[in-house]
Amino acid sequence: MPTTSDDAKSLYLSELKETLERDHKGQYVAIVSPTRGHYVRPTFLEAALAAREAEPGHVPFIIRIGYEAAFHIGAAKT
Repeated sequence: MPTTSDDAKSLYLSELKETLERDHKGQYVAIVSPTRGHYVRPTFLEAALAAREAEPGHVPFIIRIGYEAAFHIGAAKT
């Protein structure tokens, strides 16, 4: 059974990726898969809040445009 994240990733890859990576690389897109709505903002939080404000009955899935993951968690070299 497809999940919200599966649907959002599929929409991103099939319809949004090319344009968003050209025009908004490094920003974030919040995708509401049931409505196909998407909200591009400079930060993760801004994208999430824009989607929740526009579509309060849905949970958005957020992707960092042009990257494999929204965040990098790891140790820093000293």
